[in-house]
This record gives sequence, structure tokens and C-alpha cells, in this order.
Amino acid sequence: MTNRPRLSLVALALLVAAAVGLGAQTRFTYSRGQSVSPAYEGWWQNEDGTYSLFFGYMNSNWEEELDVPVGPDNNIEPGGPDRGQPTHFYPRRNMFLFTVEVPADFGDDELVWTLTTNGRTERAYASLRTDYLLDAQTIGTEMGANFGGVIDEWRDNQFPELSLGVDQRRRVRVGEPLSLAAIASDDGIPSGEYTPPEPEPGKPHPAYRSPQQIVPGNPPGLRLSWIVYRGDASKVNFSEDQLKTWQDTRVYSNSPWAFPYALPPVPPDGRWEVDVTFDEPGTYTLRAMASDGALTSTENLVVTVDP
Repeated sequence: MTNRPRLSLVALALLVAAAVGLGAQTRFTYSRGQSVSPAYEGWWQNEDGTYSLFFGYMNSNWEEELDVPVGPDNNIEPGGPDRGQPTHFYPRRNMFLFTVEVPADFGDDELVWTLTTNGRTERAYASLRTDYLLDAQTIGTEMGANFGGVIDEWRDNQFPELSLGVDQRRRVRVGEPLSLAAIASDDGIPSGEYTPPEPEPGKPHPAYRSPQQIVPGNPPGLRLSWIVYRGDASKVNFSEDQLKTWQDTRVYSNSPWAFPYALPPVPPDGRWEVDVTFDEPGTYTLRAMASDGALTSTENLVVTVDP
């Protein structure tokens, strides 16, 4: 009979604890090759008795952006497959991106968003379960609006006012600039001021630290960005870099979630202007997103691009 070394219970417990601790400290992130998970954020009831169901998504990649047209690989049912969901998916977490309105008698029914990316199919199930009930404060907290201000005032926070310029063209040729104009204003909630220290050029910000909370911070204040909601974003060129609307926490990433980011000033009369060109013909949906750091208003512009 062969004698084998045996671990004492104490030694075995120490090895298990070390393995668990090592596993807890090991976090894997990916640049590409991972899937996009649709996310049901929750619901609230509208004044007319109908309900708004909020959706977003988590793209597990830091760099790869994916395009999935509405159809078998990107559908919401029943009533779909098109219920207004995006077809272009930016990296990482994109929260409260769109809503689906359902009737007052929705009851115990359920909507299912099915999304297949990089060979993996995932689903989000939307219902009126009470644990998914939202209010403005909950949304603000999830968005990371925790810089300054009084949390109690968030209950009175209103969505920013947003409209698009009426003189905007919706049909252009490849390479032809299209001038975009969006007008946004806000009620000043959440309030509070945040002024970060000045960084040294070419060096990491002295106040930067790795995120130490589940929800990264998002400074209060009105901001507006254009994104490509449907269509290949690699073929769309804005004349100015747009502030990111997804949670990029990396330093110098042009993202309000990148501590300690300071928002650019609001332009005169709250009118944001930018030019956009397209490298390929097709139909693109551009989305203007106005946020106060807690709540976001959106407007879509469909652009047909001819050769």
C-alpha cells in the first residue's frame, strides 16, 4: 500500500481560503469577443395609466462595438420584433437607454428582449413585478449621480427638456456634412458643484483612483451627446468628439464616469451644434441624449445617406 501525504484540516482550510481569496481578487475584462446582455431596468406608471418599461444593456467588451439588425437575433416580443431597441451596441454598461410603452391592462404579461451576439443568445424579461418599480431617485442613483446635491431633492427631478432644430436635413450624400442642432435645458436638479483639481499634462490625474464602488460617480450638470442608435457607427464621423454616454471609467476617456471628469460648459441658449458625415450609404438613426447626470431625455433623427 502506497503512503500518500495527508493535509491536516487546518492546512486544508487555509488552502481553500487562499484560493477563494485569490479568486475574489481576480477580475477578467475583455477588449472583444464577448456578448451583449440585454437588461431590463424596471418600470413606472404614467399619468394616463399606461406603463413605461425601461431597458438598457451590458456589452462585456471594452472596445468591440456590435451591430445587430432587428430580426431573429435582436427582437422584442410580443408586438415586435421592432419595439424601438438599438441595433448598434457601444461598449460596457448603457443604462435606461430606451422605453417600451405598454397598456394599462398589461397585468401579469411579460416582454422578452432576445439578443444574439458573438454566438451567444441572452434574454431580458420585463414585467410589472413590484421589485422592479422605479422612481426618479432610483434612476439617478443607478446612473451614479452622487456628486454633491441633496439626495431628497431627486424625487422632484424632471427629465431635461430636449428638442431638435426644425431646419435639419434628413437626406445627404456620402461625405456631405449634415449640421445637427439640439436644444436642451434643465431644472437644476440634482444640484451641487464639483470642480476637480487640474491634472499635469501627460500624467495620470493626481486625484484618479480605481473605482471602489459598484456604481461609478457621475457629476451633476446638463450635458448633450449624439450617438449612433442604429447603423454602423464606424461609418459616422462627428466634427467634435461626443461625450460618452456609456460607463467608461478609464482616465482621460471623455466620459463623465471617469473620475474626476468636469463637464464642458453649456453652450449659449442651450443649443448644441455639430456636423456629421457618413462614409457609406444607408439609413442611420442618430440619437441626441440630454442628461443632467441622473435622468436622460432622447430624440431620434433618421438620416438617409445616398451614394
